Amino acid sequence: MKKYVMLTLKKALRTYLMIFPFAIIGGITVGMYTFEHSTPEVIEAAIEQLGSYQALIAVTMIQTLVYSLFGWVVGYFIVDRVGLIKPFRFDKEVLGKVWPVILVLALAFAADYFVMGRLIPEVAADYEKGISLAYFVSSLTYGGVIEEILLRWFFMGLIALILVMIFAKKKKKEEIPAWIFITANVIAAAVFAAGHLPATQMFFGRITGLILVRCFLLNGVFALFFGRWFRKYGIQYAMLGHFGIHLISKVILMCMI
Repeated sequence: MKKYVMLTLKKALRTYLMIFPFAIIGGITVGMYTFEHSTPEVIEAAIEQLGSYQALIAVTMIQTLVYSLFGWVVGYFIVDRVGLIKPFRFDKEVLGKVWPVILVLALAFAADYFVMGRLIPEVAADYEKGISLAYFVSSLTYGGVIEEILLRWFFMGLIALILVMIFAKKKKKEEIPAWIFITANVIAAAVFAAGHLPATQMFFGRITGLILVRCFLLNGVFALFFGRWFRKYGIQYAMLGHFGIHLISKVILMCMI
């Protein structure tokens, strides 16, 4: 048991080195983006507490490093237990299946401006402010990589492990029924979407049926695809999908707005 723990820990830490640059950049740019969208009162209070803008960015970066490391290392043990670890490489055949779907999903994501923007004035107004460099980079690094570690690798894996312990404790990894992973994917996607509701309420000042539908479409439906790719092909494809959708949709919007 001790040998297994040490070997798995070593693998987890070694593979985290691939994540480390994304955590650094994601933490910095999320801090910058948060600063851009905070009220003067909040900014003043943060600087007064931490001492400077640079300190605020450093704190955000350190926080991102800590919980991405925790999510990756603990998640490694979890996904290893339920058989969700796949080789960390990209396969041409799988890429051929995934990329067309990513393109379609990215077009659907960009359509939010043209569809929901007409129905909800605040949506169009927010897009028309433009996409800052900090927002663009953070959506790729933090959104595309760190969120996948926390929501798919760790949380979806944890839900799957709990279901395995309840319904399939005596089964080997390869014998775990598919419904467990599908259920874990749906729960993780729903929780991810619901987690955006406080920010949605703060942004719009209200939650209507249409705003609720938009929140779950943008954050829940897309997450189901990421969870499926994680289960079938590996976490790197969930990251690629999340990264690719943000990249393509934002480039489209920057060219058209």
